[in-house]
Amino acid sequence: MSYELKIDVSPVYELLDSFMIYVTGKWISNLDIGPDWVRDLDGRIPPQQVSALKQAAEWPFTDYDVLYAWAYNRGPGSKVLQFLDELESSSLEERFGRLSPLFPDFTIEECKRIRDSYAPLLRLWYDQYFRHVEQKILPLLIEDASEKKLLESKMDPGALIEYASGGVVVGDIPDLQTIVLLPTVHNRPINTYCFYNTLMIIQYPVDVPSEDEDEPPTVLLRLTKALSDPTRLRLLRYVANEPKTIWDMQSDLNQSSEMLMHHLLILRVAGLLRVHLGSEGEGNERFSIRADGASDLQMFLESYIRL
Repeated sequence: MSYELKIDVSPVYELLDSFMIYVTGKWISNLDIGPDWVRDLDGRIPPQQVSALKQAAEWPFTDYDVLYAWAYNRGPGSKVLQFLDELESSSLEERFGRLSPLFPDFTIEECKRIRDSYAPLLRLWYDQYFRHVEQKILPLLIEDASEKKLLESKMDPGALIEYASGGVVVGDIPDLQTIVLLPTVHNRPINTYCFYNTLMIIQYPVDVPSEDEDEPPTVLLRLTKALSDPTRLRLLRYVANEPKTIWDMQSDLNQSSEMLMHHLLILRVAGLLRVHLGSEGEGNERFSIRADGASDLQMFLESYIRL
């Protein structure tokens, strides 16, 4: 692999994750926090401020790629309030100069729009929500990132990325210089990735231990849910021999793209699929079975029922 692998941890990324999920509702039905989290916050945040926050739902989703790049440019271990202060007060020319190499068609007008639009809302989000959970989440992120850093000397970068993300496989991508692994709690159990010109950011989920040992572990529930549907079992069988694209699946399985993405997401979060990323970029991923994920079912089931 010709790229450099970095493992970063910062509450800034978690601030952006939580804001994005709350505002857009992206993946909410498949996230551990679930729709009840949004409804609970809607009831606790003053209505006028809820309206102010959710105006961002109409803005381009790609704005978040820019915000994550801003967070990355601050360097490892950046603090939320420092990030917000700099977002509000930094020189537009300096900020654009740092980000423009990562985005082929980025303009200084877009840079200004994103800074001016999101800075007050992220400050509001911090005051209304994130400052209350930051100190609970940060130790989980630090602990997991420390574990992954210890593995850097024992695993090659590609294997570590797949292990951390539960199935993301990075192929040969020209000009890729840096991959950044970020632990995340709010996005759990989904892993996400952003492509830039020379950079890729991969967020992987950190599982929170169950407080009740009598309850089935979340990992086991994800596996049993994923394998309970005949369509998903057929999908696993279909991709068992070689990686397939969405287009292959639509053609061979006579399924709509929307329905396939729904089933693939459930299989991915259960750790049963690899997603292969190549030079084609987002939207052209290939999927294959992840045998380690299938073997996990027996291990977690036997552990829980005490065989």
